[in-house]
Amino acid sequence: MLLNISAHSDQTLQEQIIGQIRNRILRGELKPDEPLTSIRELSQKLKVAVNTVQRAYEQLLREGLVYARQGKGFFVVPLESGDRIRIARQRFTDSLRTLMEETRHEGLLDE
Repeated sequence: MLLNISAHSDQTLQEQIIGQIRNRILRGELKPDEPLTSIRELSQKLKVAVNTVQRAYEQLLREGLVYARQGKGFFVVPLESGDRIRIARQRFTDSLRTLMEETRHEGLLDE
């Protein structure tokens, strides 16, 4: 699994890993039950701390996009096309809601 991360990005390394894997799952590029690259291997390839990859995988686990098998690693959750669309829409809605709340706090009115 090839990921492109940058130390110059506005996102943390962990957020970049999460975002790229999430996008590949939601686009169907990572197939159901496909194993993710091991935590140690991905950390070595990306030249990041093992904890960074561990936390990224754990976030994807909380989001319901991957599952863990004891001693085997992390795998892509089987999602139907409708599930992928639903998750993507929910993420969009959540992001938009957060953005609207931030702008309200900065003084932008609903109008």
